[in-house]
Amino acid sequence: MLRPSAMILDLDQFIRRERPYWDELETLLKRQDDASEQRRMPLEEVRRLHYLYQRASSDLVKMKTFAGDVEARHFLENLVGRAYSQLHDRRGRGVPFRPGRWLFRVVPQTFRRHWKAFVIAIGTFWLGGAFGALFLHLDYDNKSWLIPAQFGHLNGKPSDRVEMEEKQEFDHFESRHTFSAQLQQNNIRVSIVAFCMGILFGVFTLIYMFYNGLIIGVVIYDYILDGQSVFLTAWLLPHGSFELLAIFIAGQAGLVVGHAVFGWGTNLRLRQRLARIRSDVLTLIGICALMLVWAGIVESFLSQYHSPGFYPIKIAFGVIEMILLIGYFGFCGYLQKRKPETETDPELLPSTVS
Repeated sequence: MLRPSAMILDLDQFIRRERPYWDELETLLKRQDDASEQRRMPLEEVRRLHYLYQRASSDLVKMKTFAGDVEARHFLENLVGRAYSQLHDRRGRGVPFRPGRWLFRVVPQTFRRHWKAFVIAIGTFWLGGAFGALFLHLDYDNKSWLIPAQFGHLNGKPSDRVEMEEKQEFDHFESRHTFSAQLQQNNIRVSIVAFCMGILFGVFTLIYMFYNGLIIGVVIYDYILDGQSVFLTAWLLPHGSFELLAIFIAGQAGLVVGHAVFGWGTNLRLRQRLARIRSDVLTLIGICALMLVWAGIVESFLSQYHSPGFYPIKIAFGVIEMILLIGYFGFCGYLQKRKPETETDPELLPSTVS
């Protein structure tokens, strides 16, 4: 057991050794407080601030084992409190939202960062589509119970519906703005459901993707079987290129949440795991909503115009949309790669002081 004189000697040595780190932390905090406006700290400065904060916190715990130097302990308590406030206040304020940067850099980078979840979502969807086509092929009578009641207009023979649609004038669609709003509302609800089900370990997200794929598979196979491939392509491609991709992205976001809930490969608590993906999930859902709004507009004002002479234009429009989407999600935002979250998020940096 140490004598009181040895404890005092150790305290003096401890303060002399650690004081330069405290002074450096105080300088960083003063520099940020004195800034004329809230500046964005460089990455290395944030990392250094976090390291010094953790070291000072550790020193404060050690100081409480000493009986003397109340003034130094109070100074250190104030310093740790200021550093804590600075780090957490910066997380609250964040970087000002810039729509252009978000749309052309953050969104495609976030999408590519979770590409495996996207592949699983789209694969599950089209697996359901294959099952739907197979069920219809084995027994055409399955069609009546495979297609939900709200899509009852698809239960009839495709060629009969095509003939009826091609005879109608485009002006037949009165209050098209109301129709467009209903489509947008329905599509956004579908994407939100696919995303929210991710909290149940992603299992129900996969089931939901499979189910929607099954319906699409039945419809596509039914129209192809009846020789209405051109009508089907001209009908679905203009809005479907955005609508289906948005639903896939919603499924992707749900699976990202499901993976975080499982917590594979990390010892972080659930709250911390969800905090790590919060920004990415909001980004995916945000672009999903925008895409579905556009899909609703196109479906209401273009896809429902069933004139045979207009089919090539509608198909060309849909193909151009698909090319633009592939270029956007596949290549946009490569000029500056996003830093790993463990480097930019103070709460996720290593918690030990070396």
